[in-house]
Amino acid sequence: MNLRNLFENLPDICRAEIFETILDNSVLKIERIISEVQATPLTQWYDQDWDEWVALLQGNACIMFEEDATSFVLKPGDYLYIPAHKKHRVEWTDRNEKTIWLAIHIKKREELGKQDEGARKYRQDAWKRGEVRRKRK
Repeated sequence: MNLRNLFENLPDICRAEIFETILDNSVLKIERIISEVQATPLTQWYDQDWDEWVALLQGNACIMFEEDATSFVLKPGDYLYIPAHKKHRVEWTDRNEKTIWLAIHIKKREELGKQDEGARKYRQDAWKRGEVRRKRK
């Protein structure tokens, strides 16, 4: 186990956004993202295969959604849930301080279903091998 802090070990200068994986497993991926005056290029939209929950921890930023051109200006403590394939972009990030995000990527539901089925089959096979005993009431 490792104690870490989301506000420590920040680079002096960010020439590009920095994505640091905190946790990555079969269900989700958690990242710390550090931005410094970055924005998504004007012709680009993020179109992700997974749901995302993102919180702004430090700085300020603006996220725009392509579908209806809705923009959200985020300040520390604000968060958004972005469904899979909801095209979006970062319009701007803070010019005066680093912007720190916490992003949780929720992996595809159908992939989770396959994993659940695999776990069920594993338990059935373990039962047949006598590795699992039923609890008695």
